[in-house]
Amino acid sequence: MVRPATLLDDIRIGLVFFTRLPLPHFEVRDRSLADAIWTAPLVGLVVAFVVWLAFAAGHALGLAEGPAAALAIAAAMLVTGCLHEDGLSDTADGFGGGRTRERKLEIMRDSHIGSYGAAALMLSILARWSAIAEIEDPAPVFAALVAAHVGSRALIPAFMHHMPQARIDGLAAGVGTVADGAVIAALVIGAFGLLFLGLKGAIVAALCLTILFLAFRKLCLAQIGGQSGDTIGALQQLAEIALLFTASAVLA
Repeated sequence: MVRPATLLDDIRIGLVFFTRLPLPHFEVRDRSLADAIWTAPLVGLVVAFVVWLAFAAGHALGLAEGPAAALAIAAAMLVTGCLHEDGLSDTADGFGGGRTRERKLEIMRDSHIGSYGAAALMLSILARWSAIAEIEDPAPVFAALVAAHVGSRALIPAFMHHMPQARIDGLAAGVGTVADGAVIAALVIGAFGLLFLGLKGAIVAALCLTILFLAFRKLCLAQIGGQSGDTIGALQQLAEIALLFTASAVLA
């Protein structure tokens, strides 16, 4: 049985890694990021709440849905330090600009952003903004944000578990092996997050995530032979967009 102190350590590790929230210093009791990766969807719940507060504040101040949605996207990027956006842009640059596997990985490691990366980042922001603005009211926006941020991050442990490493070094390689239990825990939490869309919406969302997961897995294997930290970020962004689109269809 997992001790409460261990659970707390895992949540702290998840918050430190996936967000830029100011947290007090703490000592980790023999836990690694691989052990704590199951908390990714729980961190998504925290992110969703912060993002919703920004949207709700804008709405309360009388802003139209568009500006309020812009505040929400800005809050999401601030609270996560653009961690996943960075992965998306690097993946787009590598997959779009490289001819060989080695060149693709080299481009993805480069800190400069290229045309593919800039376009992918712009489209990601536009897609998320438009979906949130379409939903309009704070209550359904909250449901959409919970489903999107929890559900998208629930895929991360499974992706890391079922995909080989594309390189022997780097962020994802340094995490280590993700256990079956972490995958199952994250998916269960993610399933609860999807229920904020209602039963019908959750089923549609789960189907969309399954198709996206399998398609992106196949793409990564074809492009670079596995996964990296950048592709994990890209998967989260694509899943978040898919879930926000689903939410806009069932909640708006």
